[in-house]
Amino acid sequence: MKQDTLETGFDLLAMRKQVSRVFAAQKAFFDTGATRPYAYRKAQLKKLLSAIRANEQVFIDALYKDLRKSAYETIGTEIGPVVSEIHHTIRNLRDWMRPQSAGTPMMFKPSKSRIYPDPLGNVLIIGPWNYPFLLTIHPLVSAIAGGNTIILKPSDYSVHTSHAIEKLIRENFPENYIDVVLGPGPVVGEELIEQYHFDHIFFTGSVAVGKRIMGMAARHLSPVTLELGGKSPCIVDRQVNLDYAARKVAWSKLMNAGQTCVAPDYLLVHEDIKDVFIDKLKQSFDKMLGPDPQRSEDFGRMINRNRFDTVARYLRQGKIIYGGHTDADDLFIAPTILEGVSIDDPVMQEEIFGPVLPVIGYRTKEEVLKWIEANPYPLALYVYSSSKATADFFVHNLRFGGGCINNGVIHLGNTDIPFGGVGTSGIGQYNGKFGFDTFTRPKSVMYSPTWFDAPLWYAPHGGNSVKLLRKLFGL
Repeated sequence: MKQDTLETGFDLLAMRKQVSRVFAAQKAFFDTGATRPYAYRKAQLKKLLSAIRANEQVFIDALYKDLRKSAYETIGTEIGPVVSEIHHTIRNLRDWMRPQSAGTPMMFKPSKSRIYPDPLGNVLIIGPWNYPFLLTIHPLVSAIAGGNTIILKPSDYSVHTSHAIEKLIRENFPENYIDVVLGPGPVVGEELIEQYHFDHIFFTGSVAVGKRIMGMAARHLSPVTLELGGKSPCIVDRQVNLDYAARKVAWSKLMNAGQTCVAPDYLLVHEDIKDVFIDKLKQSFDKMLGPDPQRSEDFGRMINRNRFDTVARYLRQGKIIYGGHTDADDLFIAPTILEGVSIDDPVMQEEIFGPVLPVIGYRTKEEVLKWIEANPYPLALYVYSSSKATADFFVHNLRFGGGCINNGVIHLGNTDIPFGGVGTSGIGQYNGKFGFDTFTRPKSVMYSPTWFDAPLWYAPHGGNSVKLLRKLFGL
């Protein structure tokens, strides 16, 4: 499957003119206050929902062309979660927008305090290629709910989906409210961030690019949300439902052919059950994809030749005990299990982002901590265990963005809990109310009546004033 990019026919001068025009228009539109009312935000969310429904097949076709995603996977992991997020946001938006009463210290009485969730202004959302619809439109929902104007920059790798996003936005929203800028990421992304002061930048992608974006954003003091990655470990305890755990690990690794930021990156399996667990994992792969995974309609492809070559190189490390077949012309890499990897091997140093799964045996919890701390701050952590004490040990002793006990990946789809990284796996969070909070800021206001004014505040200050002041401060 040949993968094009948006660089073909790219016109840098035309892009610069577009961005200059749109950025100024969006700032002017935001300043009118038109995006602030509840009714306006709700109407835009409903318009987005209607447009997505009308273009469902367009995105199913586009994602098949880009990543060979099946219709089931596209609906389940791209379109469906976004629609669910819109429904959740519409149901709760009025409550989220309400000012909140806050406490006021006695010394400031009878003043009262309130906190207003205030729109940020003009925001930039940079989407990735692995879930190009979900991870571009999902934060857009939160940005609309927050009352902002938005520029979207989809990935130049997922070319068909990016063009479909551009068409969806252009046909339903004016450019002074939401617009899309296409083009090669290193050119367009740097142009946007270096030349313009955005009130917030939301980026999903690699750690390396996230560092560059944060550095460029710092020149304008633009705040950032960085949804990055890392090596997400999956721990399989000896006290476990083996059949259940094997099915869940296989399912979460096969999704999008492993090109998932929260996919289990490597397995740490207790030595007592390691061999039998690997056998059950192989059986799960076989049952889900059949004897020839390349012929399965439920298994995707690498996004492009560069990613294919990178993931294929991992197959040379350790020992292949399952899978290993590749087809460069089809960008196909079979689900593969590796044993005998070293902690210093690239496959254990880099985020794999493909259907390759190293398996490492362990005896003690301390061994597990050592392996994980060699690649700290994972975006996700998965523990399969029938022992609550074992699960709690890892939850309380490891730093990670989020995760699951006896499941995989699904925490990302829960709109009632935050999703985001920690340390090198990301800065900031979103999902539901947490996304609304990301694209607003709490603006605090104290209201003071004029019918009372304490003389304590004004000179001259006598001895009793100092005593009273000390008492008010609790000194």
